[in-house]
Amino acid sequence: MRIDKHPILSFPKKEEISFIFEGERVQGLEGDTIASALHALDIKTLSYSIKKHRPRGFYCAIGNCASCNMIVNGVPNVRTCITPLEKDMIVERQTNKGELK
Repeated sequence: MRIDKHPILSFPKKEEISFIFEGERVQGLEGDTIASALHALDIKTLSYSIKKHRPRGFYCAIGNCASCNMIVNGVPNVRTCITPLEKDMIVERQTNKGELK
């Protein structure tokens, strides 16, 4: 899910960072946000709507909406599209009320 070859742009090699997503250790890259690392792993559902529990994913990617809110290190409602990935973070899906799925 990552672009690694492009006719104009170059993509220097970045360090891998491991983190926990719903109990499973996964890998992202240095410089990723949490949401972009999950998207690169083909994980598209980041949260669920309050009333109908419909899946929500990457939407605005600038921190203005709540589609990417997740529980990070036990803290609910973290906007993962603007939160940098850190080693050993614990990331979980939630409803928009801040509850675990």
